[in-house]
Amino acid sequence: MSGVQGLLAASVISIQNSCFIYPACQNCFSRLILDSRRFNCLKCGCTGEAKDASYRYRLSLKIADTNDLFDITVFGSCLDPFFGVTAENLQRYIQDFNQLSGETNTDSSTTALVQAVETCFIGKRFIFGV
Repeated sequence: MSGVQGLLAASVISIQNSCFIYPACQNCFSRLILDSRRFNCLKCGCTGEAKDASYRYRLSLKIADTNDLFDITVFGSCLDPFFGVTAENLQRYIQDFNQLSGETNTDSSTTALVQAVETCFIGKRFIFGV
C-alpha cells in the first residue's frame, strides 16, 4: 500500500453498495465496459475478449472512529483474506453458481453475498491505511 499518510482505527457502520467485484483493466485498474463478447477500458483504451477480463475487489464502507464518520473505499487484493479467495475466483464461483442453479435472476446470489459481507464487516473494528 504505497502513499499511506496514516493509520485510522475505526468500526464499520455500513456497506455503501452491493457491488464488491468489478471487471478491471489490467493496465490502469479502471472499470471495464463489458458486452457479451468484448471489453473496453475508457481510460486507457485497452480492449479484449470479455472472457479474459480480470476482476478486482472494491468495497465501499462507512466507518466511524471515536470522533468522526468517514466514507472509505478499499480496493484490490488486500481483501483476499477476508473473502477467502481472489476477486477473480469469487466472480467465477458466482457465475458457476448461477449457471448450475439455473438462476436467470441473479438477485438471490447478490443478496446472499451482501448479507455475508455485512455479517463479516459491520460492527467490526479495523485499522485502515489512509
